[in-house]
Amino acid sequence: MKNTSVKISPVNMTERAALGLRAGDVVRVWQKVVDLKQSKGADKKQVTTKNTRRQAFEGTILAVKHGTEAGATFTVRKVSSGVGVEKIFPLYSPMIDDVEVLRRTRTRRAKLYFIRRKAAHDVKRAMRRSLTVDQRKVQKGETLVEGTPSQTEEVAAE
Repeated sequence: MKNTSVKISPVNMTERAALGLRAGDVVRVWQKVVDLKQSKGADKKQVTTKNTRRQAFEGTILAVKHGTEAGATFTVRKVSSGVGVEKIFPLYSPMIDDVEVLRRTRTRRAKLYFIRRKAAHDVKRAMRRSLTVDQRKVQKGETLVEGTPSQTEEVAAE
């Protein structure tokens, strides 16, 4: 008997399904990124070269949609340079090289979309706290007399 299996995807689908991704997990997704570089060749024609590299995206899973079926996706959120970045990855995409589960977290929600608002509230709270500290210094008697340079002006002059 001849083994005629049809290969649907270059990805090991049973391995990806066995990961058991859930909302709240901290993962590192290794993604294949193709860089295209155009340059002139020796015969002065445009030559396009492809360079493939691996890039990591590490963050918290906010949502897993469609379970482990063919169209399954998961959303990963990370904070990069103070800005929240989210990416939606197809579970069985051949552009994903590897998915590493770094930490499992027990959550009471299936979708963690509230983290977006929570992060914004935390930033606003920190800004409010720093603003009130500055105002307290002024109210305690550290008011400036006209004609005398302030500490910030002295630093700026140096």
